[in-house]
Amino acid sequence: MKHILVVDDEDTLCEAVRFYLESEGFRVDIAHSAEEVLALGLSCYDLLLLDIMMGEISGMQLARILRSRPDTASLPIIFCTARDDEDDMVRGLDLGADDYITKPYSMRNLLARVRTVLRRAGSAQSGTGVQDVVSYGTLSVFTDRKVVVIDGEEVRFPRKEYEILLKMLSNPGRIFSREELLSQIWPDEVVVVDRVVDVNITRIRQKLGRYGRNIVTRSGYGYGFVG
Repeated sequence: MKHILVVDDEDTLCEAVRFYLESEGFRVDIAHSAEEVLALGLSCYDLLLLDIMMGEISGMQLARILRSRPDTASLPIIFCTARDDEDDMVRGLDLGADDYITKPYSMRNLLARVRTVLRRAGSAQSGTGVQDVVSYGTLSVFTDRKVVVIDGEEVRFPRKEYEILLKMLSNPGRIFSREELLSQIWPDEVVVVDRVVDVNITRIRQKLGRYGRNIVTRSGYGYGFVG
């Protein structure tokens, strides 16, 4: 049974979401603040439904904290918020959120998003035919532990950056269009702008150090990793 943590300061909404998801076979807990979340042990959860507008620590700030911790760096997150500004959506997805749904939303829509994210997370964890280690020089991506190591040092990559790097490193020389990366890295249901891909590529290059030059841009085509 998948275990979901709902994080929102609206108690009525939390209870409605819990009742609906539990009726669909999920186990659901509730937290009303980021501070409450940070006091919990999160290893038991398969997914966070996270509101952006909360108290002293916003959902965005909480997501940034969770992505910086090794134990929660890959924990799937769906932002649930009344804010539908494109910049907010880009910021949320760029932080490594797996989906973004705006209020008010139907429970059927929420359930579809939850199932999609959990299915994708399960597929990544169960293995996709990719070898346990994909390497180029002293750059290694360990698919079993979901970590990136450069010159013997682990470098933190949020989920989306990790998945983009793994896809390109596993297919050296191949150029992926923005449309390919959007459809393969983000769920089809999510409306994501092309700029999200560009932002993630820029951050990947910065983190790769000297290997950043191996990620090339083919104008009018897309991005790829070349030796």
